[in-house]
Amino acid sequence: MNPDTYSFDVARLSPTVGAEIRGVDLSQPLSDQTIADILSALGEFGVIFFRDQDIEPAAHLHFAQRFGPININKYFKPVEGFDEIALVKREPDQRGSTGWYWHTDHSYDQEPAMGSVFVAREIPPVGGDTLFAGMVAAYDALSDGMKSMLEGLEAWHTDLVCPEVADPSLRAVFAERQPGLEETNGSHAKHPVVIKHPISGKKALYVNSGFTERFDGWTVAESSPLLKQLYEHATQPQFTYRHRWQKGDVAFWDNRGTWHCALDDCFGYHRELHRITVEGEMLHAARA
Repeated sequence: MNPDTYSFDVARLSPTVGAEIRGVDLSQPLSDQTIADILSALGEFGVIFFRDQDIEPAAHLHFAQRFGPININKYFKPVEGFDEIALVKREPDQRGSTGWYWHTDHSYDQEPAMGSVFVAREIPPVGGDTLFAGMVAAYDALSDGMKSMLEGLEAWHTDLVCPEVADPSLRAVFAERQPGLEETNGSHAKHPVVIKHPISGKKALYVNSGFTERFDGWTVAESSPLLKQLYEHATQPQFTYRHRWQKGDVAFWDNRGTWHCALDDCFGYHRELHRITVEGEMLHAARA
């Protein structure tokens, strides 16, 4: 879609991922055309931001519901009165930030989540930024030989390999604020390594260091070197954007086209965001 045809202003935040949407008040009802344009922008830029939003939990939920059914998060405590809204909070003396490693949410589900809608409620004066990486650009930059090989592969994803679950000491620490971590027996799903993005139709790399265990038909040991190479490739500066949160920011990112990483650098400060996860769909392989 040509940015000039959107019903709002769009400003890129980096050459490959991220854009700011201007001229939209999320506390007010939005037309079907505006919702369609926001979805198109999400597919194009991977993550979009709305600044200076005065949005209550009910309006946050209503906005997210315009894009699909809501996934009730099994890990985080909910915001009081809103089971659909996960409370992502860090206390000043808390050890570790949730999701401090590169990952994409819910890749371990058979139908991975479409996206996450975050509202910044309380932000530290310094630290607490989030990094994003664009998987369309990362795929496009691979060699033709690597693309050809990857397009024939599938990979297994599971929440059992993420650090908060895989490391017993971390699991005990994080379970204090994410009770679901103690209850999970693991989810497993197999997805194409190169997908056709459901919104843009572009080819995107679909593995991530948080939840991808191995390639289908390969052992973990055999998979590890290639996965590590892909992770290092995809997180090069030219494919990333670093977001400095401000109170009132609303972020909407696409889990099929981006990775994200919460920087663990705000010890001593309170940080609180509200997250809603929008359900997705089965992913399909992209073919040459």
